Amino acid sequence: MVLLPYQPPFAWQPLLAFLAARAIPGVECVTGDAYRRTIDIDGQCGPIEVRHEGRRNAVVLGARLPDARALPQVIDRVRRVFDLDADPQVIAEHLGADRVLAPRVRRLPGLRVPGAWDPFELGIRAILGQQVTVKGASTLAGRVVSLCGRAMSPADASLTHVFPRPADLAAADLSTLGVPTRRRATLHALSRAVADDALSFTRSDLDETLGALPGVGDWTVQYVLMRACGDPDAFPASDLWLRRAAGASSASALLMRAESWRPWRAYAAMYLWQGGEP
Repeated sequence: MVLLPYQPPFAWQPLLAFLAARAIPGVECVTGDAYRRTIDIDGQCGPIEVRHEGRRNAVVLGARLPDARALPQVIDRVRRVFDLDADPQVIAEHLGADRVLAPRVRRLPGLRVPGAWDPFELGIRAILGQQVTVKGASTLAGRVVSLCGRAMSPADASLTHVFPRPADLAAADLSTLGVPTRRRATLHALSRAVADDALSFTRSDLDETLGALPGVGDWTVQYVLMRACGDPDAFPASDLWLRRAAGASSASALLMRAESWRPWRAYAAMYLWQGGEP
């Protein structure tokens, strides 16, 4: 077990609920107060579990890996997934000055931006989430895992597979996935780009390369920047729920409204998403 500290306050339950709603069947699950998932670090596969230890202002990481040398990378990724390096007091002082965000900031002190274990995994999940519900996207992601994910050994009832590698998904037959042909083409295009090292998950590469893939729009780019790259100012302004919650008539109007939220627009998005489905 490894204790990973954070700066309080920490809105643990909203973060856990966010991850639970988007958990990929077979790869992730939330059980009680714990987040569990399978991981692959340079071929080192195994399960991890993260629990909250509020009295010590920390989360507790448990991992079962064939080689302990992978543990530092696991720790880095867990810190990213749970946004443990955020300074919630600075963020609250800034966003709490806004009339729309102020009551939300008071109600949920220490709200984090949930990160992603793997940028490629999140990119696939974001594409699957286009024009479907959160639950529908998780169901589709589970089908992808069943089609081309690697089986865990030993597995348990909840954690059965490791998410597919880019090359495996690029070569997979997705005709039975249950998504439109253009969506399948986008999934294959992203997988090939990552497998061929034509796409790295940096801001400039995401803007230029991910955004240029057919079927990928600004919402997907901003969502990946927000969750996979840890960009605190990423902001999917085309999101309908954000526009409604902020009282903006259009994406451009929301962008103007959000100027005062810089450089913490990703956290503003999380506060606006609370209480409804993004």
